[in-house]
Amino acid sequence: MVDPKKDFLPFALPEIGEEEIAEVVNALRSGWVTTGPKTKQFEADFAAYLGGGVEAIAVNSATAGLHLGLEALGVGPGDEVITTTHTFTATAEIIRYLGADPVFVDVDPRTLCIDVAGIERAITPRTKAIIPVHFAGRSADMQALLALAKKHGLRVMEDAAHALPTTCGGTMIGQLDSDVTVFSFYANKTITTGEGGMLVTRDPELAKRAKVMRLHGINRDAFDRFTAKAPSWYYEIVAPGFKYNMTDIASSLGLHQLKRANEFQAKRARIAALYDEALAGLPIVLPPHAEAGDIHSWHLYVTQLADGAGVSRDQFIERLFEQGIGCSVHYIPLHLQPYWRDTYKLTPEMFPNSQRIYERTVTLPLYTRMTDADVERVVAAVKQALG
Repeated sequence: MVDPKKDFLPFALPEIGEEEIAEVVNALRSGWVTTGPKTKQFEADFAAYLGGGVEAIAVNSATAGLHLGLEALGVGPGDEVITTTHTFTATAEIIRYLGADPVFVDVDPRTLCIDVAGIERAITPRTKAIIPVHFAGRSADMQALLALAKKHGLRVMEDAAHALPTTCGGTMIGQLDSDVTVFSFYANKTITTGEGGMLVTRDPELAKRAKVMRLHGINRDAFDRFTAKAPSWYYEIVAPGFKYNMTDIASSLGLHQLKRANEFQAKRARIAALYDEALAGLPIVLPPHAEAGDIHSWHLYVTQLADGAGVSRDQFIERLFEQGIGCSVHYIPLHLQPYWRDTYKLTPEMFPNSQRIYERTVTLPLYTRMTDADVERVVAAVKQALG
């Protein structure tokens, strides 16, 4: 018998191997614990993994990467940036960091990603950029979105926190024709560095600006200054930058996590398939899959209670918790969060799709260390919670 208190099944757990541990120890012993050779290597490996001639810039969080990307695009006071209400607050807060205003758009109920038709309706003369979010690991409709951005002369920065290694139209996220793409390596993401992220761009000027702003606006990074053969103490502050660099300790994890990205995606996809089969026929709406021929990263397994489920979302979560099953809700939309709601006078009626999804959503555990027995336990708990 399972004791829910002693045998709690968490919502997410990272998978850290001996290679990652050895690399971290090596970094500690080397003396390079801040940004140094391992971060340089991680950036090079990540750019090579994506391909397509991109440049990768390691940062200490995806939020930092989004902030750097939008700043490099020249967004500032008086500008508007369109994004979705159905996301974590980081996607929108970086717009406010720069003094610009977010304009929130509903989601497509079929994909749970930003609605492209809604973007077009939201464009004004003040609109400077669009930030789509690849929700749960499924790509947004980037072909339509990029065509719309080109038509209106708008910049595009992809929030790809959930989307490694996701594809869209057969092309990996990070290789599309957007200006900037930002990935997350937070503890529950598809690969992890504990905290961290990666900004990716093909534009050398955007990359140059992001690198300068990543570390206090200094025109030379510490690694170059401290490893040069000639005296290199001199540097210049060319902008009021930030403190967003990734450490070599974090990069040590990333070097080996990246090597396992495809393996991890296959494990996640298999678990999602087990869920799909076991939950079919229950009063549950299963997550949207990727378009035919594309890859879903399966960062999250987001279900919705169907009409007639006979239990509220909150009751359902409580019943799962009583059985020792960790779960979550993705997301409490921004139009319900006090700051965004009150500042921009947002109401649920403005975002009917997001609101309805939120009221019914439960995200079930999905991580690479889950066993078949763990999946079976979650399914049994779901059936019991449904009565």
